Amino acid sequence: MQAPASEVVSLPHIARQYWLLTKPRVTQLAIFCSVIGMFLSVPELPSLSRVVVATLGIWLLAGAAFAVNSLIERHIDAKMARTRMRPLAQGEITPLQALFFSGIIGGAGMWVLYTHVNPLTMWLTFATFVGYAIVYTVLLKPNTPQNIVIGGLSGAMPPVLGWAAITNTAPAEAWLLALIIFVWTPPHFWALALYRVDDYKNSGLPMLPVTHGPQLTRLHIFLYTIALVATTTLPFAIRMSGWPYLVAALALGGIFLAYTWQLVRVYSDKLARATFNYSIVYLAALFAALLVDHYL
Repeated sequence: MQAPASEVVSLPHIARQYWLLTKPRVTQLAIFCSVIGMFLSVPELPSLSRVVVATLGIWLLAGAAFAVNSLIERHIDAKMARTRMRPLAQGEITPLQALFFSGIIGGAGMWVLYTHVNPLTMWLTFATFVGYAIVYTVLLKPNTPQNIVIGGLSGAMPPVLGWAAITNTAPAEAWLLALIIFVWTPPHFWALALYRVDDYKNSGLPMLPVTHGPQLTRLHIFLYTIALVATTTLPFAIRMSGWPYLVAALALGGIFLAYTWQLVRVYSDKLARATFNYSIVYLAALFAALLVDHYL
């Protein structure tokens, strides 16, 4: 007997649900930063085959981490307008399926990195997986309003992973790139939390606007952005980059500061959303400027 059409789930639909489980929009920016780290790690062009293989391995482990995050937070996601359509929150994928999927792609990522890149990159990427999927998701996010600050280290690791993939080292320059992302993370996520504050109240997560109010959050965003602009001058200060990068960093940072200062002065959800969107453009453009400067 043929199943009713309403009960038939197409293969493309199932594949899309698993794809969404890896949070592809978030993963794209992380992978972009890791690839920039690969190109900055050597004076000339790195081996393109190594870049492709390393990118694949890092992406697989990143996708596994996001799948575990979605698994753990599925009940929270179901309470938030921004996340209630995610596959686990909707019941499109079962927890067991998500766990199995994460194990498969995570294991594949570790194998790719260990056998075709180097063990250092595998262990650093695995540590990032644990930091995000376990330390941040389980311990920090539900328990402290500083979750974004403390947990930001795992999200800041992509350029270090990329650097290690090409050179089998993780020098100070790589960690400086991670520091930039680390300082960028709080104003980026708190801008989102400002205009999604009702979502976070409903979820029970102790985000800063919920626990300390929007005014203090806006001030924190502005102060962190000042620190971010200062941090982005360090590649020039240590002669890792030149004047073209410095000019781009100051111009991009000036626009970011203008957004966050406006948040302090005259708040609106529209402005908070614009600040969040610009923060993504800002980080991508900043790392692109590093790459262009590297080859000038």
